[in-house]
Amino acid sequence: MKKYRKHDFPVDKIRRFLEPGPIVLVSSCFKGETNIMTMGWHTVLEFSPSLVGCMITAGNHSFDLIKKSKECVINIPTVDLMDQAIGIGNCTGGKIDKFSEFKLTAVPAERVAAPMIAECYANLECKLIDSKMLNKYNFFIFKVVKAHAPKSPRYPKTFHYTGDGVFMISGSHVDKRRRFKPEML
Repeated sequence: MKKYRKHDFPVDKIRRFLEPGPIVLVSSCFKGETNIMTMGWHTVLEFSPSLVGCMITAGNHSFDLIKKSKECVINIPTVDLMDQAIGIGNCTGGKIDKFSEFKLTAVPAERVAAPMIAECYANLECKLIDSKMLNKYNFFIFKVVKAHAPKSPRYPKTFHYTGDGVFMISGSHVDKRRRFKPEML
């Protein structure tokens, strides 16, 4: 095994080590107003029930829509939507209709009012179930109440932000199931 020679590293740049999750597009709706935001700060909190934690800055237009409606859709784009995701993240839904501007198709969800994005690989309909950390940390805890995904490809090419305008694209997958206890899969 290789040992690494380490140097001081800026703590405000550590995101490149800890943010392996894909960039997602979060769609929201409140009183007929819809929006999409680009987000990389999310984490799985529990498997069953399926809980996802998301940090959404209070200054983000989606923050109020989601806080008031208590729901959203977490849409998982593939690499072919990278430019749209960057564009969505660099403008505010308070001034433009992002669905129209970025030529994305809003599709009605089954369990929430927020629309799903048809061009995204998967859509996770979410309801806010815990807001205790919202005021202090802008941290939403959602329960995924309905999920939509195609059967193929099983492992889509997603993209992951590492900071400084640099993305990592998901690559090859290695099957190590035989090394796991069945109850840990």
